Amino acid sequence: MIILKREILSQKLTILIWGLAIGIMVGVCIFVYPEMQSQMDNINEMMSSLGGLTKAFGMDQLNFQTMTGFYAIECGNILGIGGAFFAAFIAISALMKEERDRTAEFLLTHPVSRIRVVTEKLISVYAIIVIMNLIVFVCAAIPIFIVNAEISWGTMILFHFAYLILQFEIAGICFGISAFISKLGAGIGIGVAAVFYFMNIISNLTPNMKFLKYITPYGYTDGATLANLHQIDMKYMFPGLCFLIAGIVIAYIKYTKKDIQS
Repeated sequence: MIILKREILSQKLTILIWGLAIGIMVGVCIFVYPEMQSQMDNINEMMSSLGGLTKAFGMDQLNFQTMTGFYAIECGNILGIGGAFFAAFIAISALMKEERDRTAEFLLTHPVSRIRVVTEKLISVYAIIVIMNLIVFVCAAIPIFIVNAEISWGTMILFHFAYLILQFEIAGICFGISAFISKLGAGIGIGVAAVFYFMNIISNLTPNMKFLKYITPYGYTDGATLANLHQIDMKYMFPGLCFLIAGIVIAYIKYTKKDIQS
Protein backbone atom coordinates (compact mmCIF):
# COMPACT_ATOMS: atom_id res chain seq x y z
CA MET A 1 0.00 0.00 0.00
CA ILE A 2 2.87 2.34 -0.83
CA ILE A 3 0.74 4.59 -3.03
CA LEU A 4 -1.91 4.87 -0.31
CA LYS A 5 0.66 5.95 2.31
CA ARG A 6 2.32 8.36 -0.10
CA GLU A 7 -1.01 10.00 -0.98
CA ILE A 8 -2.05 10.48 2.65
CA LEU A 9 1.35 11.78 3.74
CA SER A 10 1.53 14.18 0.80
CA GLN A 11 -1.81 15.69 1.86
CA LYS A 12 -1.15 15.88 5.62
CA LEU A 13 -0.76 19.67 5.65
CA THR A 14 -3.85 20.11 3.45
CA ILE A 15 -5.88 17.87 5.79
CA LEU A 16 -4.73 19.83 8.85
CA ILE A 17 -5.40 23.26 7.32
CA TRP A 18 -8.85 22.40 5.98
CA GLY A 19 -9.83 20.44 9.09
CA LEU A 20 -8.82 23.25 11.44
CA ALA A 21 -10.28 25.96 9.20
CA ILE A 22 -13.71 24.30 9.03
CA GLY A 23 -13.54 23.13 12.65
CA ILE A 24 -12.58 26.57 14.00
CA MET A 25 -15.42 28.23 12.08
CA VAL A 26 -17.85 25.71 13.53
CA GLY A 27 -16.34 26.25 16.98
CA VAL A 28 -16.71 30.03 16.71
CA CYS A 29 -20.41 29.61 15.85
CA ILE A 30 -20.88 27.44 18.95
CA PHE A 31 -19.13 29.98 21.19
CA VAL A 32 -21.41 32.70 19.77
CA TYR A 33 -24.57 30.69 20.53
CA PRO A 34 -24.93 31.62 24.25
CA GLU A 35 -24.79 35.33 23.38
CA MET A 36 -27.31 34.87 20.58
CA GLN A 37 -29.60 32.94 22.91
CA SER A 38 -30.03 36.02 25.08
CA GLN A 39 -31.15 37.99 22.02
CA MET A 40 -33.24 35.23 20.47
CA ASP A 41 -36.47 37.25 20.20
CA ASN A 42 -34.74 39.82 17.99
CA ILE A 43 -33.06 37.08 15.98
CA ASN A 44 -36.33 35.23 15.37
CA GLU A 45 -37.94 38.49 14.25
CA MET A 46 -35.05 39.08 11.87
CA MET A 47 -35.32 35.53 10.50
CA SER A 48 -39.05 35.86 9.87
CA SER A 49 -38.42 39.01 7.85
CA LEU A 50 -36.10 37.24 5.43
CA GLY A 51 -39.01 35.71 3.52
CA GLY A 52 -37.88 33.24 0.87
CA LEU A 53 -34.34 33.08 2.25
CA THR A 54 -35.61 31.18 5.29
CA LYS A 55 -36.87 28.45 2.96
CA ALA A 56 -33.71 28.49 0.87
CA PHE A 57 -31.61 27.49 3.88
CA GLY A 58 -34.26 25.41 5.69
CA MET A 59 -34.61 27.89 8.55
CA ASP A 60 -38.42 27.80 8.41
CA GLN A 61 -38.57 24.24 9.77
CA LEU A 62 -36.07 24.46 12.62
CA ASN A 63 -36.16 25.95 16.10
CA PHE A 64 -33.29 28.42 16.04
CA GLN A 65 -33.52 28.80 19.84
CA THR A 66 -32.23 25.28 20.50
CA MET A 67 -28.59 24.31 20.12
CA THR A 68 -29.62 21.48 17.78
CA GLY A 69 -31.54 23.83 15.49
CA PHE A 70 -28.78 26.42 15.60
CA TYR A 71 -26.17 23.75 14.83
CA ALA A 72 -28.20 22.42 11.91
CA ILE A 73 -28.47 25.86 10.32
CA GLU A 74 -25.24 27.70 11.09
CA CYS A 75 -22.78 24.86 11.49
CA GLY A 76 -24.54 22.78 8.84
CA ASN A 77 -23.87 25.41 6.19
CA ILE A 78 -20.19 25.51 7.11
CA LEU A 79 -19.92 21.71 7.04
CA GLY A 80 -21.89 21.51 3.81
CA ILE A 81 -19.89 24.07 1.86
CA GLY A 82 -16.44 23.57 3.36
CA GLY A 83 -16.63 19.78 3.43
CA ALA A 84 -17.91 19.56 -0.14
CA PHE A 85 -15.19 21.86 -1.47
CA PHE A 86 -12.53 19.86 0.36
CA ALA A 87 -13.80 16.52 -0.95
CA ALA A 88 -14.00 17.89 -4.49
CA PHE A 89 -10.49 19.37 -4.27
CA ILE A 90 -8.93 16.12 -3.01
CA ALA A 91 -10.76 13.78 -5.38
CA ILE A 92 -10.45 15.81 -8.58
CA SER A 93 -6.66 15.84 -8.32
CA ALA A 94 -6.24 12.19 -7.32
CA LEU A 95 -5.72 10.71 -10.79
CA MET A 96 -4.87 13.79 -12.83
CA LYS A 97 -1.92 15.03 -10.77
CA GLU A 98 0.45 12.33 -12.05
CA GLU A 99 0.13 13.84 -15.54
CA ARG A 100 0.05 17.41 -14.23
CA ASP A 101 3.21 16.94 -12.15
CA ARG A 102 4.94 14.77 -14.78
CA THR A 103 5.30 11.81 -12.38
CA ALA A 104 3.14 9.31 -14.31
CA GLU A 105 6.12 7.69 -16.02
CA PHE A 106 7.88 7.12 -12.69
CA LEU A 107 4.74 5.66 -11.09
CA LEU A 108 3.66 3.39 -13.94
CA THR A 109 7.11 1.93 -14.61
CA HIS A 110 6.91 0.22 -11.22
CA PRO A 111 5.42 -3.30 -11.03
CA VAL A 112 1.92 -2.10 -10.15
CA SER A 113 -1.18 -2.40 -12.29
CA ARG A 114 -3.34 0.56 -13.17
CA ILE A 115 -6.20 -1.05 -11.28
CA ARG A 116 -4.05 -1.07 -8.15
CA VAL A 117 -3.10 2.57 -8.71
CA VAL A 118 -6.76 3.57 -8.99
CA THR A 119 -7.74 1.46 -5.97
CA GLU A 120 -5.07 2.85 -3.65
CA LYS A 121 -5.73 6.41 -4.76
CA LEU A 122 -9.47 5.91 -4.21
CA ILE A 123 -8.92 4.52 -0.71
CA SER A 124 -6.57 7.43 0.06
CA VAL A 125 -9.22 9.96 -1.02
CA TYR A 126 -11.79 8.52 1.35
CA ALA A 127 -9.26 8.06 4.16
CA ILE A 128 -8.24 11.72 3.84
CA ILE A 129 -11.89 12.83 3.95
CA VAL A 130 -12.53 10.74 7.09
CA ILE A 131 -9.45 12.14 8.85
CA MET A 132 -10.47 15.70 8.01
CA ASN A 133 -13.97 15.08 9.36
CA LEU A 134 -12.61 13.65 12.60
CA ILE A 135 -10.63 16.87 13.12
CA VAL A 136 -13.78 18.93 12.48
CA PHE A 137 -15.87 16.82 14.86
CA VAL A 138 -13.32 17.24 17.68
CA CYS A 139 -13.19 21.00 17.02
CA ALA A 140 -17.00 21.09 17.29
CA ALA A 141 -17.34 18.85 20.35
CA ILE A 142 -14.87 20.76 22.54
CA PRO A 143 -16.72 24.14 22.38
CA ILE A 144 -20.03 22.39 23.10
CA PHE A 145 -18.57 21.03 26.34
CA ILE A 146 -17.02 24.40 27.19
CA VAL A 147 -20.26 26.41 26.77
CA ASN A 148 -22.22 23.54 28.36
CA ALA A 149 -24.82 23.69 25.57
CA GLU A 150 -27.68 21.21 25.55
CA ILE A 151 -27.58 19.28 22.30
CA SER A 152 -28.74 15.89 21.10
CA TRP A 153 -25.43 14.12 20.51
CA GLY A 154 -27.19 11.47 18.44
CA THR A 155 -28.55 14.15 16.13
CA MET A 156 -25.19 15.91 15.97
CA ILE A 157 -23.46 12.67 14.98
CA LEU A 158 -26.19 12.12 12.38
CA PHE A 159 -25.48 15.60 10.95
CA HIS A 160 -21.80 14.81 10.60
CA PHE A 161 -22.48 11.36 9.15
CA ALA A 162 -24.86 12.80 6.54
CA TYR A 163 -22.29 15.41 5.50
CA LEU A 164 -19.63 12.68 5.37
CA ILE A 165 -21.79 10.74 2.89
CA LEU A 166 -22.28 13.99 0.93
CA GLN A 167 -18.52 14.39 0.74
CA PHE A 168 -18.12 10.75 -0.31
CA GLU A 169 -20.61 11.27 -3.14
CA ILE A 170 -18.96 14.43 -4.43
CA ALA A 171 -15.57 12.74 -4.12
CA GLY A 172 -16.78 9.75 -6.15
CA ILE A 173 -18.10 11.98 -8.92
CA CYS A 174 -14.95 14.13 -8.98
CA PHE A 175 -12.76 11.01 -8.87
CA GLY A 176 -14.44 9.87 -12.08
CA ILE A 177 -13.86 13.27 -13.69
CA SER A 178 -10.22 13.17 -12.57
CA ALA A 179 -9.56 10.23 -14.90
CA PHE A 180 -10.44 12.40 -17.92
CA ILE A 181 -8.41 15.53 -17.20
CA SER A 182 -4.80 16.52 -16.72
CA LYS A 183 -5.15 20.13 -15.56
CA LEU A 184 -7.60 22.71 -14.17
CA GLY A 185 -8.81 20.13 -11.68
CA ALA A 186 -9.42 22.35 -8.64
CA GLY A 187 -11.69 24.72 -10.53
CA ILE A 188 -13.76 21.89 -12.02
CA GLY A 189 -14.11 20.12 -8.66
CA ILE A 190 -15.20 23.21 -6.75
CA GLY A 191 -17.54 24.06 -9.62
CA VAL A 192 -19.24 20.65 -9.28
CA ALA A 193 -19.70 21.16 -5.53
CA ALA A 194 -21.03 24.71 -6.02
CA VAL A 195 -23.55 23.58 -8.65
CA PHE A 196 -24.91 20.95 -6.26
CA TYR A 197 -25.20 23.54 -3.49
CA PHE A 198 -27.16 25.99 -5.63
CA MET A 199 -29.37 23.17 -6.92
CA ASN A 200 -30.48 22.61 -3.33
CA ILE A 201 -31.24 26.31 -2.81
CA ILE A 202 -33.29 26.38 -6.02
CA SER A 203 -35.21 23.25 -5.01
CA ASN A 204 -36.05 24.85 -1.63
CA LEU A 205 -37.23 28.10 -3.21
CA THR A 206 -39.17 26.70 -6.18
CA PRO A 207 -41.78 23.94 -5.65
CA ASN A 208 -41.59 22.96 -9.34
CA MET A 209 -37.87 22.24 -8.95
CA LYS A 210 -38.15 19.77 -6.06
CA PHE A 211 -36.87 17.02 -8.36
CA LEU A 212 -33.40 18.58 -8.02
CA LYS A 213 -33.20 17.06 -4.53
CA TYR A 214 -32.83 13.67 -6.21
CA ILE A 215 -29.73 14.99 -7.98
CA THR A 216 -27.97 17.13 -5.37
CA PRO A 217 -26.40 15.45 -2.33
CA TYR A 218 -27.62 18.37 -0.24
CA GLY A 219 -31.10 16.90 -0.60
CA TYR A 220 -30.40 14.27 2.06
CA THR A 221 -28.43 16.58 4.35
CA ASP A 222 -31.41 18.84 5.00
CA GLY A 223 -31.04 19.99 8.60
CA ALA A 224 -34.80 20.00 9.29
CA THR A 225 -35.21 16.37 8.24
CA LEU A 226 -32.18 15.25 10.22
CA ALA A 227 -33.17 17.22 13.35
CA ASN A 228 -36.92 16.54 13.30
CA LEU A 229 -37.07 12.97 11.95
CA HIS A 230 -33.65 11.85 13.25
CA GLN A 231 -32.90 10.00 10.04
CA ILE A 232 -31.50 10.49 6.55
CA ASP A 233 -34.09 10.66 3.79
CA MET A 234 -33.19 7.54 1.81
CA LYS A 235 -35.21 8.48 -1.28
CA TYR A 236 -32.74 11.31 -1.86
CA MET A 237 -29.69 9.42 -0.63
CA PHE A 238 -30.12 6.35 -2.88
CA PRO A 239 -29.63 8.27 -6.18
CA GLY A 240 -26.58 9.90 -4.61
CA LEU A 241 -25.03 6.51 -3.85
CA CYS A 242 -25.68 5.52 -7.47
CA PHE A 243 -23.84 8.67 -8.67
CA LEU A 244 -20.97 7.82 -6.29
CA ILE A 245 -20.64 4.27 -7.63
CA ALA A 246 -20.97 5.44 -11.24
CA GLY A 247 -18.14 7.94 -10.76
CA ILE A 248 -15.84 5.26 -9.34
CA VAL A 249 -16.68 2.72 -12.06
CA ILE A 250 -16.07 5.33 -14.77
CA ALA A 251 -12.69 6.16 -13.18
CA TYR A 252 -11.59 2.51 -13.36
CA ILE A 253 -12.76 2.09 -16.96
CA LYS A 254 -11.21 5.31 -18.22
CA TYR A 255 -7.90 5.17 -16.34
CA THR A 256 -7.13 1.57 -17.27
CA LYS A 257 -7.51 2.45 -20.97
CA LYS A 258 -6.18 6.00 -20.89
CA ASP A 259 -3.13 7.07 -22.89
CA ILE A 260 -1.30 8.75 -20.03
CA GLN A 261 1.13 11.52 -20.87
CA SER A 262 4.33 11.36 -18.85
